[in-house]
Amino acid sequence: MHTQTESELEELLSRPDDKTADAMASIEGDLLILGAGGKMGPSLARLARRSCERAGIRKRIVAVARFTNSSLPAELGVLGIETITCDLLDRAALARLPGIPNVIFMAARKFGTSGEAHLTWAMNTYLPGLVAERYHDSQIVAFSTGNVYPLRSISQGGAQETTPVAPVGEYAQSALGRERMFEYASARWGTSVVLLRLNYAVELRYGVLVDIGLAVFERRPIDLAVPKVNVIWQGDANSWCLRSFPLCQAPPLVLNITGREMLSVRELALEFGEHFGIEPTFVSETEGSRALLSDASKARGLFGDPKISPQEMIPWIANWIRNGRHFSTSRRIFKHGTENSNAIARTTAFGPGHPRAPPRSEFSTPVARTPATGPHPLLFGRWRGRSRDRGSHHPVCDPKDWTARARADFVRRRMS
Repeated sequence: MHTQTESELEELLSRPDDKTADAMASIEGDLLILGAGGKMGPSLARLARRSCERAGIRKRIVAVARFTNSSLPAELGVLGIETITCDLLDRAALARLPGIPNVIFMAARKFGTSGEAHLTWAMNTYLPGLVAERYHDSQIVAFSTGNVYPLRSISQGGAQETTPVAPVGEYAQSALGRERMFEYASARWGTSVVLLRLNYAVELRYGVLVDIGLAVFERRPIDLAVPKVNVIWQGDANSWCLRSFPLCQAPPLVLNITGREMLSVRELALEFGEHFGIEPTFVSETEGSRALLSDASKARGLFGDPKISPQEMIPWIANWIRNGRHFSTSRRIFKHGTENSNAIARTTAFGPGHPRAPPRSEFSTPVARTPATGPHPLLFGRWRGRSRDRGSHHPVCDPKDWTARARADFVRRRMS
């Protein structure tokens, strides 16, 4: 697969199969996506629209968000997706939204919550309560997170849906609050709900695999304190979301959404290193014994295995990074997205010890980033002392510039 542009990537992410098209055809009525402006929402809206076309049916797809990306409504509109710009915390604005029988709830606050815990709770618990009341006559598929589970010993394997929840930190606690609000609606009004505990969605521009790949490419040491991770291709997660509507019930059905594999952070780094011709380095050779892991056997029994495996994703991501096309990694997703938050990305984005990085007691990270206030190691570490034409005396450098320099340096080393 040689995806070279974001438009090609979006086409791949929103490409429906027969099962997703059949699921959309089985849904009675139109579809409303709340919080559609984040990482997964635009691709999900496109997938829903293309699934309707593949099934030969007509259905309104309505995407609601604040749309901080001002060009996104027009991009979706061209495809026949209706968009509504709305602050969902505004009760009056929420009340004005159309009554639609099928609702996907994606709005949440994820990263960078330090010092603004009140907003995290408002978005992750108070808002779901408002939505649950407003749409209590609809069936709702709501994204949640695997962060509601406790850290697990590697020998235990991933948490199942029956594993008692034990959220660590206010983000995870507020995410459990989100689930409780939809459970309340289900108990009070009989609202049919599916709760999707996701960890972690990945594509070529963001996610745990991108974070690890970038760390290898930029020659940053990788922390093995959390030795294993779960991931799922974003297109598969979105497909499973749309295929969940026939499963809506009261009380809510809970499904873990992730891939089959428990992936070794060390092995992932070594594999990226092979693609880049770079030997990864690690903070310590000692691996931790616990990780945040989920077992999605129940979902796989309903939907089948994900179509895209990590073994396919890794070379795609490596090629994307090598060509300087990593635009939206963790450092850019701190507000209203769609995937579950995790301390991995916050520490990757800001560096251990940064005020907006999580404490290690909350969740350790597999990637250690140089603090944002310091010089980038790619420019000021391995190039220091070399000739001027290798970029050793550039106090300020645009990210695109240092990416280009890294590629040029890689080519020089390979030819030497």
